[in-house]
Amino acid sequence: MQQFPVIKGELPIAPSPTSSKNDFDFYAGKWNIRNRKLKTRLNHCTEWIEFEAGQEMFKVLNGLGNVDFFKTGTGDDLFEGMTLRLFNPQTRLWSIYWADSNKAVLDTPVTGSFENGIGRFYAEDIFDGKNIWVMFLWDASNPDEPVWSQAFSEDKGKSWEWNWYMYMTRVK
Repeated sequence: MQQFPVIKGELPIAPSPTSSKNDFDFYAGKWNIRNRKLKTRLNHCTEWIEFEAGQEMFKVLNGLGNVDFFKTGTGDDLFEGMTLRLFNPQTRLWSIYWADSNKAVLDTPVTGSFENGIGRFYAEDIFDGKNIWVMFLWDASNPDEPVWSQAFSEDKGKSWEWNWYMYMTRVK
């Protein structure tokens, strides 16, 4: 897996020169997703859980936003998630909000933009009572097989724990 540099010390939330409302256009439609997620986070866990999911994304608000619906499991094990992404034309930054069937609340948004097919999005948040930084990394260099990943940092970006990868394949 390709690694991308991250900035340490301050959250690097600024729009790229090419940031636009079209950054997520590649993601419209239906997807099969292979997930690889740490069993637990921020406790030196090395055990990964792998599972399949499906997702569908729709553009909304005349292209200034999009919504996707994530589903995995069956019956009593059904898990649903929803992402809302909004592009602010004044700041040229995307804000990405997540909610799921476990909590049914919008999480703190991550904010950022794409440059050359790579999207970086950051937020300050709290996880299990710990102040953390969150990073979402979108690699859309192959728009038919994008990869999303998530990392947490407890030390303001000096180190990152990559804890979830989603390998997507477009449903034709």
